[in-house]
Amino acid sequence: MVIGSSSPAPQNSGVPEKLNTGYIWLISIVAAMGGLLFGWDWVVVGGAKPFFERYFQLTTEAQIGWANSCALIGCLVGAMGAGVLSDRFGRKPLLTLAALLFAVTSIGNGLADTFTSFIIWRILGGVAIGLASSLSPMYISEVAPARMRGKLVSINQLTIVVGILVAQLVNWWLVRDLGASIEVALGTDATAAAKDEFIRNSWFGQTGWRWMFALTALPSILFFIGMLLVPESPRWLLQRGRSSEASKTLSRIGGPEYAAAAVSEIHSALDSEKNAQSGLREVFSPGMGRILVLGITLAVFQQWCGINVVFNYAEEIFRAAGYDISDVLANIAWTGSVNLVFTFVALATVDRMGRRPLMLFGAVGLAVIYGALGLCFAAGIKGLPVLLLVLAAIGCYSMSLAPVVWVVISEIFPNRIRGAAMSVAVMALWVACFVLTYTFPYLNKALGAAGTFWVYGGICIAGFIFVLTSLPETKGKSLEQIESDLMGTK
Repeated sequence: MVIGSSSPAPQNSGVPEKLNTGYIWLISIVAAMGGLLFGWDWVVVGGAKPFFERYFQLTTEAQIGWANSCALIGCLVGAMGAGVLSDRFGRKPLLTLAALLFAVTSIGNGLADTFTSFIIWRILGGVAIGLASSLSPMYISEVAPARMRGKLVSINQLTIVVGILVAQLVNWWLVRDLGASIEVALGTDATAAAKDEFIRNSWFGQTGWRWMFALTALPSILFFIGMLLVPESPRWLLQRGRSSEASKTLSRIGGPEYAAAAVSEIHSALDSEKNAQSGLREVFSPGMGRILVLGITLAVFQQWCGINVVFNYAEEIFRAAGYDISDVLANIAWTGSVNLVFTFVALATVDRMGRRPLMLFGAVGLAVIYGALGLCFAAGIKGLPVLLLVLAAIGCYSMSLAPVVWVVISEIFPNRIRGAAMSVAVMALWVACFVLTYTFPYLNKALGAAGTFWVYGGICIAGFIFVLTSLPETKGKSLEQIESDLMGTK
């Protein structure tokens, strides 16, 4: 039985909402499981990194960069396919496929016995991430009432963060006894080379890291079962002429009057678009240029702000700050905890403060923190100050750029091409993430940690200027109203 509440509130159409909030939250959380798997699969590599690098004997910047960034090739493929395929077959089947891919590829990575097979499974897992990262926020935005949409789409970011934290805690738990094992086997005065050899030949280096990947299959199965039970997006159903199915879902969300008003508004938007092109051809048409540039730039900025290197290269960053491998894994768990706490701040503010103020705060906050981090590394300051600044950067990002970019790019594109257009924006996001992740070892070697963080700080300043001059506020508006405003139609 679904337990919901009836909470009257004004709606843009003038029809009072009597929202079944329990049902709305239920289907949104199920869809957001894609975010949880996205987060888990994305950062698990950071905890496993010290072990699979030794297992596969990776030594060059190219090998290390490729191992950490190869999944992004799959993310790009998944994002490319998500838009066109979901516009044709629906959001639900593609999310179900993503759940299956997460389960299969996590087990594949756990069983990989060569670097080549490890890379193949990581790329295929990236396809699942690409699908989920595009479709989970899109699906939620299309089922959510306007006044709840920012909060509900941000739930997807919350589940990403939960996935990140769970993966980090699992990683830490699996190797929590490593430091003690090294001391027992080698004593306290062992050389770094002796420690590396012990780790490579121990249970931690041979088997432990495999469980970090394989355990991802458990939430994947839950996601798959959940997706079999949720409805298809009502907006997609109406685009396909399946009005009775759409009305049934909308009635369950907000009652018959809400459903009638929503169907009328969506039909009106579709009627105004019926003579227009659709799909990728229109996405790249001149009339879409402003919106497409906005979506792509925000997606790229979310990655080039630099925070993902903390998750993927935490070992290098914390080792440069003077921490050993046991402390590194504990610090990684702290980053996930801060990430989670500040995501709740975003949930509480995104529909009250709005998208634009949070984006501006995040950009300027990260620029200041990166400047201070760079000074610490340049001055040789190590330990707690660096850890606190890293945690501050994660907190700032988690309450601003991390959730709000996903909210905005799920809102700004017209209904008829939302799948294809969001696919393009998410493709740009994953290309940007690949560039960021692959180049960090080279930047770190060429510029040092200080110079690298100053580069990211400069990017954040540029992002602040772009948001200030280009991003309109979208809070509290229906998707159809946002489309009308951005396209200049009434």
